[in-house]
Amino acid sequence: MATQKLSFFISSLLFVSLALATVNAVEEAALYKKSEQKDVDIAVEGIVYCQSCNAHGTWSLTGAKPIASAKVSVVCKDEKNRVSYYKVFPTDKNGYFYGQLEAFTMDHYLLDHPLHACGVHLVASPLSDCNQLSNINYGINGSPFRYENKRLSSSNYEAVVYSSGPLAFHPSNCPKTEEDLFY
Repeated sequence: MATQKLSFFISSLLFVSLALATVNAVEEAALYKKSEQKDVDIAVEGIVYCQSCNAHGTWSLTGAKPIASAKVSVVCKDEKNRVSYYKVFPTDKNGYFYGQLEAFTMDHYLLDHPLHACGVHLVASPLSDCNQLSNINYGINGSPFRYENKRLSSSNYEAVVYSSGPLAFHPSNCPKTEEDLFY
């Protein structure tokens, strides 16, 4: 009986040591794999214009000019429609904005995904003669992100770049046309 207990005890010790060795090997493999993985960031890009008076009241951007130093915001909402991310981005001299969504997280893979949860909103135009919000491409309501299979990569970095817009402000005072006189 004592021999049986001793052999059971030794077998148990061998089993526990084997289990610990396996757990350590799995943890080391996970750490190694994680160190080789790239961080994947999310970004959005687009252009902000001043719509021509000739296109006022339409979604046309014919004759539109890019706005430097305009501001747009990225707003993301969670599955309960609560704001989970907000950041403002300026445009460059060509009206182009690139916004990296630093610290953006998804609690739910599908519902919190940027394609479903995020939009770009017009915030401000530096032009006093072209500072009225328009809803071209849903610039007021939130222009949804579009996936265009664009990525930026380096050795330990990768970004998925979504697209938005184009968005536009419109002039506050456009000359009256003959059509406007009848309405």
